[in-house]
Amino acid sequence: MITEIIPMNKMQIHITDDAFRRVKELASLEGNSNLLLRISVDGGGCSGFTYKYEMTKDVNIDDLIFEGEGARVLIDPMSIEYMKDSVVDFIEELGSSYFSIKNPQATAKCGCGNSFAV
Repeated sequence: MITEIIPMNKMQIHITDDAFRRVKELASLEGNSNLLLRISVDGGGCSGFTYKYEMTKDVNIDDLIFEGEGARVLIDPMSIEYMKDSVVDFIEELGSSYFSIKNPQATAKCGCGNSFAV
């Protein structure tokens, strides 16, 4: 299987250390340190597109793999096109914690922050 592992200094997407640490923590909670976080962009939601997050062990041949803090994040090539120059972060606030994507290509987004338009 041929996959491309993207070095941090060559990424079109920046994934924060906090996001990588959360992926590592989620894999640990599942009892499987080989799990990776897949982020994809799907059609739907109130603004046209939604972000989807899924812990997986499956890597597709064309997935881009981002590594950091002992964790890996997968993004498929089609989703990358909608996410170029984005920042993926993990936010912990009083009463909530969540992955956040700051996408400069988004022209609108809904109140929940997971749905966006380009």
